[in-house]
Amino acid sequence: MNENTPKLPLAELNGQLPALIAGHRSFEVWDVDMEALFDTVQAVETEIEKQRLTCRIYTRGRLAAVALGIFRLKAGIAAAAGIAAHRFATRNPDYEICKDIANSRLIVSFKK
Repeated sequence: MNENTPKLPLAELNGQLPALIAGHRSFEVWDVDMEALFDTVQAVETEIEKQRLTCRIYTRGRLAAVALGIFRLKAGIAAAAGIAAHRFATRNPDYEICKDIANSRLIVSFKK
């Protein structure tokens, strides 16, 4: 993301989402609390797929689960295997949707 990336408050997303996706734009959505997170991700994913594009959804910091799993070997192996399987199943997406829970935002990145 660069400084020209649109940063939208959640309240303004619905009116701009179709045009952002159609224009193959990257953008950030701010003020996304935990209660709205699932529905917001679902709305972005639905709009991407409606325009016949693909996406990968992930949570920022998920590799920390692997790092913490080093102390509990089985948990670390399971977390690493799950991440690898997900990345393989969603390889080469048009968009990536990052759930940045710590900062209450989504980062939607056009990749192609």
